[in-house]
Amino acid sequence: MKVELSKKGLSVSSSITLAIDSKAKQMKAEGMNVISFGVGEPDFQTPDYIKQAAIKAIEEKSIGYTPAPGMLQLRQSICNKLASDNELEYLPQHIIVSNGAKHSVYNIFQAVCNPGDEVIIPVPYWVSYPEHVKMADAIPVYIDCPEENDFKMKPEDFLAAISSKTKAIILNSPSNPTGAVYSKKELEQIAKIAVDHNILVVSDEIYEKLIYGNEKHVSIASLNSEIKDLTIVINGMSKGYAMTGWRIGYTASNSEIAKIMSNIQSHATSNPNTVAQYASIEALERDQSSIETMRLAFDERRKYMINRVNEIQNLSCIAPNGAFYIMMNISQLIGKVVDGKIINGSMDFAEVLLDRTHVAVVPGIAFGVDHLVRLSYANSMENITEGLNRIDKFLNE
Repeated sequence: MKVELSKKGLSVSSSITLAIDSKAKQMKAEGMNVISFGVGEPDFQTPDYIKQAAIKAIEEKSIGYTPAPGMLQLRQSICNKLASDNELEYLPQHIIVSNGAKHSVYNIFQAVCNPGDEVIIPVPYWVSYPEHVKMADAIPVYIDCPEENDFKMKPEDFLAAISSKTKAIILNSPSNPTGAVYSKKELEQIAKIAVDHNILVVSDEIYEKLIYGNEKHVSIASLNSEIKDLTIVINGMSKGYAMTGWRIGYTASNSEIAKIMSNIQSHATSNPNTVAQYASIEALERDQSSIETMRLAFDERRKYMINRVNEIQNLSCIAPNGAFYIMMNISQLIGKVVDGKIINGSMDFAEVLLDRTHVAVVPGIAFGVDHLVRLSYANSMENITEGLNRIDKFLNE
C-alpha cells in the first residue's frame, strides 16, 4: 500500500491483555487444557432478572434509537444510584451513557484535552489509559507507585509531576491491575492538590462494588463541591453486575464537560445499545443481593490465591483490597534460565508459562511494570487451584 496512513493510528499499540487471551483461546480451540488468569471478566452469569428485562424489552418495547447520551430513565436511575451509594447529587444532564466504560474514557480525553496537554497516570496503570491520552494528542506523564506503597500514589509524587501543561490525573480505585483502594484520607490529600492546581480528576470507579476486608469505597467527587466540579466519575455495569459484553458504561461530570462528550458521542456512535439500556435500568433499580453473592465468592478466591502464591518458590504478592486481580512479583526470576529460556521480563515469563504449562497470565509490561504479572481470580476455585499448582510444579522442576 502506497497511501500514507494515519501516524496517530499507527502509533496506537495493541492490547497485550487481549493478545494473551487470544492466544490462550486459540490453544483451547486446538484441544489444549488451558487455564487463563488473563482478561478480567466475572465468571458469573448475568443475573436472570437482568436477562429477562432485556428479553421483555425486545418483545414489548420500541428498540429504536435513544438520545445520544442515553435514555432519560437510565440516566435518572444512575443519578439515584450515585446519590444512594456515593453521596453524589447529579442531574440526568450530567450523565453520559456510553458503549462500555472504555468508551467513556475515550470520550473524556477527546472532550478535555488539547495537543500538548499532560495527563498524569499512576503506574501500574490499566493498559488502555496511555493510549486514550495519546489518541487525544495529549502526553502521558507517569508516576511510579511501587509495591512497598501498596501500589498507591503519594501526594508528594503527585505534586512533583505537575507542570504548567498538566490537564488531568487518572485515579483508579479500586485499581485494575493492582486491586489498590484509596482511603478517604488519601483521597482528601489528592483532592486538595487537584483543587489548588485546577487539575481535572478522571476517577475510574468501575470496580467499586468489589472491595474486601475493612476497606470502603469513597468517590473523590463526594468530598466537597470544588473537587466534584473538577472530577469526571466513570462507572458501568460490567464488573458489579457481571454484564461484560452488554457494553454499558457511564460518566458523571459538570454540565460543560458532559455536553461536549454528548456531542462527540452523537457523531461517533450515537446512542449505546438500546436493549442493554433497558437491562441496566432493571439492574440498578432492583434488589442488589447478587452483587454481594459474587463479592463473597471473589473474596474467598482472593484469600486462597494470596496464600498460595506466597507459598511458591521465587514468587510473591501483596494482598489487594479490591477488584479481582493480584500482581504477582517475579523479580527473583529475572535473569534466570527457566526451562531453557532466559527470563528478561514479564513477557518472557508469560510466554514460557503459557507454552510449557498452558497457564495464561498477563505480563506486567502491559501495565508499565516488567517485574510483575497480573492474575485474575475471576475464575473458578477449581481452575485457580489447578493453575497455581501447575505454576508451582513447573518452577520447582
